[in-house]
Amino acid sequence: MTEKTLLKNIAVVNEGQITVTDVLIDNGLIRKIGQSDDPDATVIDGTGKYLFPGIIDGQVHFREPGLTHKADMHSESRAAVAGGTTSFIDMPNTVPNVLTMDILNEKYRIAAEKSLANFGFFLGVNGDNLDEIIQLDTSRLLAVSDDGLYFTKKGNLLADNPETMEKLFANCKSIIAIHSEKEQIIEENEQFYREKYGENVPVEFHPVIRSEKACYEATKRAIDIANKHKARLHILHLTTEAETHLFRNDIPLEEKNITTEVSVHHLWFSDKDYERLGTLIKWNPAIKTEKDRKGLFDALLDGRIDIVTTDHAPHTLEEKQRPYFQAMSGAPIVQFSLNIMLEFYRQGLISLEKIAEKMCHNPAILYQIEKRGFIREGYFADLTVVDLNASWTVDKDIIYSKCGWSPLEGTTFHSKVVRTFVNGNLVFNNGTFDDSIKGCALTKTSH
Repeated sequence: MTEKTLLKNIAVVNEGQITVTDVLIDNGLIRKIGQSDDPDATVIDGTGKYLFPGIIDGQVHFREPGLTHKADMHSESRAAVAGGTTSFIDMPNTVPNVLTMDILNEKYRIAAEKSLANFGFFLGVNGDNLDEIIQLDTSRLLAVSDDGLYFTKKGNLLADNPETMEKLFANCKSIIAIHSEKEQIIEENEQFYREKYGENVPVEFHPVIRSEKACYEATKRAIDIANKHKARLHILHLTTEAETHLFRNDIPLEEKNITTEVSVHHLWFSDKDYERLGTLIKWNPAIKTEKDRKGLFDALLDGRIDIVTTDHAPHTLEEKQRPYFQAMSGAPIVQFSLNIMLEFYRQGLISLEKIAEKMCHNPAILYQIEKRGFIREGYFADLTVVDLNASWTVDKDIIYSKCGWSPLEGTTFHSKVVRTFVNGNLVFNNGTFDDSIKGCALTKTSH
């Protein structure tokens, strides 16, 4: 670990501005922003490169403990830092499900030993542990969530259980982050297509089965209950244009009780891609229409959608290539999230400053993450260096997720993450990793 690093003449993308300047990293922190000369620092010439705050990914499934045949903290955090993501928040559907503080603390222990990136975890909530959750001081948690728990057994989705939501929303002091689909509507649709096609339902019906109606009705009901109790609700991975109209953009993020996110694959793919990629892009909620994709993008730009996440959810190729009902939902994508957004920048669809806002600043604001998400003096030196003029094509050789495949294979990107600093340590440098130094647990600001 070099004590000091000086990035010279680099274009800093931060808080709505791009400024060519120097950034001095010292003892894990951003010591100085501005013209610097320090004889003790390792100098990196940033001429022509761009510096972002490290990406904070508010939704991943890194699979450890219990599902490490497909992913683990070490492999997926490597994929994360290779893509410029310096902090992640992992979901509770590991095995065992994270339904107690003991299991949550065990995940923090594992991550401290294995993760190259900074880490945080959501505590799982369902009907079984609702009373225990309400007794906890949830204010110190990043959030509680039901996401992914429906894989364990039916009836675990909060969106399906208004009575559970009423009780939770009335009593929980933390953010409640939910997977918003109505299981009953989905099951009726599944039955219809099963009768028509048996087990081999064509995957292009996935967004019809996990339909706009299933999403919209669940989200509207959850928001209504949250508003009634003034609860702090976050809707995970929004997928429909219709739902975007349920969210506000007339107040700052700090004042919002109801927030939402979009995952990168719902911006990148649409239902026309099922023909080419099949179950490889089977996600829950489903990738939907071109109209939905555009509606999500519009809502991201105008502030109704607050943050960008990945919902990174690796499975083995064998688990993905089964018939429709058996094929697992989810795919690995954390390594490519910033690349995807930079491609949209190249297409003139979004500014670099807006990418920093949605992927760095806003996740830190939303989850009240201490001293991260911004390039500010005194903040942790979580930093991502990008070359906007470096074309490369995704192939198996550079996929760092343990499962070893990506729905983006064959895609050419025109920008590249060249360096990633986590707490001032250069953990990723032009394709090589420093595995020796691990990330830190995310802490919440005290106010």
